[in-house]
Amino acid sequence: MKTFLDWSAYDTYGMGDAYAGIPATGGNYAKAVAVCMNNHQCQRDGKGVMCPSYRITGDPAHSTGARVKAFKAALNGELGEQPFIHPDLAAAMDLCVSCKGCKKECPSSVDMTLIKTEYLAHRNEELGLPRRAKLFGGLPEWLHRYRRPLATLVRLRNASPFLAGLVERRLGISAKRPIPEIVSQPVFAENTESHGQRGKVAIFVDTFTHYYTPEVAEAAIAVLTAGGYAVEVLRPAAEDVEPERPLCCGRTYLSQGMVDAAKLEGQRVMAALAPALASGTPIVGLEPSCLLALRDEFYSLSLGPEVGQLGKQAFLFEEFLMREGNKGLKLDLKPIPGGKAVVHGHCHQKAFGAMKSMKKVLGWIPEFEFEIVDASCCGMSGSFGLEAEHYEASVKMGELALLPAVRSAPVDATIVADGFSCRHQIKDGTGRDAVHVAVLLARALA
Repeated sequence: MKTFLDWSAYDTYGMGDAYAGIPATGGNYAKAVAVCMNNHQCQRDGKGVMCPSYRITGDPAHSTGARVKAFKAALNGELGEQPFIHPDLAAAMDLCVSCKGCKKECPSSVDMTLIKTEYLAHRNEELGLPRRAKLFGGLPEWLHRYRRPLATLVRLRNASPFLAGLVERRLGISAKRPIPEIVSQPVFAENTESHGQRGKVAIFVDTFTHYYTPEVAEAAIAVLTAGGYAVEVLRPAAEDVEPERPLCCGRTYLSQGMVDAAKLEGQRVMAALAPALASGTPIVGLEPSCLLALRDEFYSLSLGPEVGQLGKQAFLFEEFLMREGNKGLKLDLKPIPGGKAVVHGHCHQKAFGAMKSMKKVLGWIPEFEFEIVDASCCGMSGSFGLEAEHYEASVKMGELALLPAVRSAPVDATIVADGFSCRHQIKDGTGRDAVHVAVLLARALA
């Protein structure tokens, strides 16, 4: 079977595994599907992330286990000669939000997010890339080439119910919520002093931070500089075919099954990171799904052995601060008005165990109290919550725990969420603005 992603990591799963039931076709992709042991951990409520679609429906058909069964049927030939466009597979995958909860919480670490990307790539090859997927997936390219007209169109659409309805009918983007507005001035921060007493860091500014929330990058740079680091903002390599276009992890492309485009973005990033990897310079990212793509999905994009080294040098902002705090870093912080916060962790932060670093770093702020919400996926999940047919499901996911917790928080409490999509969902569902931890720490700088 032709595959778009590299599934060689599953070579170690032998065909004789008693529990696996590996399908007859699909090679290592089939092995990735077959690691499921049917223990039904994906069909539970309570603590954790997995599985948000099951939690809102109570229907086992919308669980990770049911999706595994559908893929096994597809790879065993039970869904015909074109299984990736079969309605049964589409129905099984309809409410999957690629939260990575199963990779963390499933005892077998089923990576349904990556399985879904492969599925979408095959579906796109058979049916062609849908117009909406082309828009959402190609967002980094659209923003680079048409930022100003797009910003105007988004503002007009958000201000006009008529235009919002028209966009929903034509593109399937829900008229019930605003589209995030593009800033007039993207990230333009220059590198800081070349000699920091604590060394140098390279900061990876993702597409969402660059075009929507540049204040997050500016805050992170301010905190790192105050901590004694020389900060280099990563730029494309000199030999890049588009040296003026900002770097992108490829997350938006992967979410729509546009694997070839994601590989090109990965190659650009690896070329830009080559000096940092060679010198051992830490690489710090701000958007969880983007930075963690460098530590996860990059292994499946056939980007070379350097990806292994990247996995050791790439850190979320708060992960890096915690590591350095263990080595003696001390930030001069003052109390923040209100002194309380409600904290929501991005699904990918939870999947990679990064919330402990969030907890540690927030504890550095004097007289600061915070509560980490025990919530599943916020429900926005990139473009999922913008899709007209998924709007109601998106809201239900948010209402499981996150949105009620934010509404009940004191009016002067700070809402903290590192995920761009999470902040979008919180704003839409409660009217309250959430901030990235970098912004909060910058406010606390004495």
